[in-house]
Amino acid sequence: MRLRFHCQNRIGILRDIVAHFADYGLNVAHGEVGGDHGNAIYLHVPNLLNAQFTTLRPELEKVPGVFGVRRVSLLPSERRHLELDALLSSLSDPVMSIDMEGHLVAANRAAGQLLGVRVDEVPGLSLDRYLPDLDLPGLIRRNNARVNGLRLQLHDATYLADIEPLHREHLEDVASLAGAVVTLHRADRIGERIYQVQRQASPGFESLFQASPRLEVLMREARRMAPLDAPLLIQGETGTGKELLARACHLAGARGQSPFMALNCAGLPESMAETELFGYAPGAFEGARPEGKLGLLELTSGGTIFLDEVGETSPRMQVKLLRFLQDGGFRRVGSDEETYLDVRIICATQQDLPSLCREGRFREDLYHRLNVLTLSVPPLRDCLDGMETLAEQCIDRAARQIGCALPHLSPAALARLRGYHWPGNVRQLENVLFQAVSLCEGGVIEPEQLRMPDVGQAARLAGIDLDGSLADILGEVERQVLNRLYPENPSSRQLARRLGVSHTTIANKLKRHGIDGGDSP
Repeated sequence: MRLRFHCQNRIGILRDIVAHFADYGLNVAHGEVGGDHGNAIYLHVPNLLNAQFTTLRPELEKVPGVFGVRRVSLLPSERRHLELDALLSSLSDPVMSIDMEGHLVAANRAAGQLLGVRVDEVPGLSLDRYLPDLDLPGLIRRNNARVNGLRLQLHDATYLADIEPLHREHLEDVASLAGAVVTLHRADRIGERIYQVQRQASPGFESLFQASPRLEVLMREARRMAPLDAPLLIQGETGTGKELLARACHLAGARGQSPFMALNCAGLPESMAETELFGYAPGAFEGARPEGKLGLLELTSGGTIFLDEVGETSPRMQVKLLRFLQDGGFRRVGSDEETYLDVRIICATQQDLPSLCREGRFREDLYHRLNVLTLSVPPLRDCLDGMETLAEQCIDRAARQIGCALPHLSPAALARLRGYHWPGNVRQLENVLFQAVSLCEGGVIEPEQLRMPDVGQAARLAGIDLDGSLADILGEVERQVLNRLYPENPSSRQLARRLGVSHTTIANKLKRHGIDGGDSP
């Protein structure tokens, strides 16, 4: 029977209570002092019968300082153990406690299954039996602090261990170390867990802007390519939403429930880009984490890796990336161990990769490996026919973020948006309209609230000879337009449909400017 005494916190009160049980020849197996101010005593008297308790209770309540006695189902420590066991059992990751001699003290069900023993067989097992090459107590003493992501090999599987040291009496010196709690995470599932958190906000095709006819064509192509398990190269200017399109393709494919990780290769030093993508082995270089580091590729196992601005990768990175595309294998920095993974590659660039190949700045064999599937995202200035719808979406999103009433664009403001050249594309439009919503007071956004710099405006006339008459200048513009659009619409009929004129007119203009196809309408 378990009893709780509500009592005064005074010296000798426990002795006075226990004496009554001794008079009846009853053994007190366990006792605890609890309550917020030590004003409760819990006793476990195994052989106490109900009739004896009825007789003893008045005597116990006469003990000076005892205010009441009642039966309880559990002692506080028993309740804590049950709650802790239930909590640990609910965890899918193996969790175990060790002492400073390297022996297991306790473990949850997942740890028992990993070690191949029952939970009640865990206490006393030596950790050397499972990790003979790891001096975990020594590591705990050297660090005397939490260790995250220690790489371990256990039963031919790779785990990352989080180690939380245990100190006696809330001290934090090495002498007070009593052991540690070790939590193991399967390395090949870390990326999946991160992605399950991220994917809640990951947009699919339905959230991408499609009001423009050119973007409708792009989305149709993207939906057809998304399920194909092959490398995808997305081309487009900065701010056109290449990463959003990559995420949408990932979500729409067979890997949609697996991790999606992104790495922007622009501006990263070669060593940093390599370690971010491929990871490094323990002690690979000065300043490296002693447990090593998983790269994004390993975190993305089974999923999709998105490499933004792939044209800016170093020659060494290009070689390693080519090797991975060929056979799925790579080596971490500082390691001789081969790692093989199944990961889909999606790349993006705003550069002309064929030109970089001709200049020797990008490997041609890598380009052909990446250029299996291709999507070209048009700039915003080529999709102005959908500007009103896109602007309304941006304004609605900005108003929600700011927490203000939904304003509307005035006709003059809309005209200004349509007349701007948008060097920063959709990202710039979102920023401009966010600022306009924050400045708007009367519920209508006016032109003066649209803060659009002239950066990049001169680039629209770059390469055009402005000498000569207006007819000469317009003729040069016409030539450049046809040169630009003919490769995408390689017949006079296709190009005529694209530009909204007759195919005879286009054929004549192609012939006049000496562009291929001018003789074959």
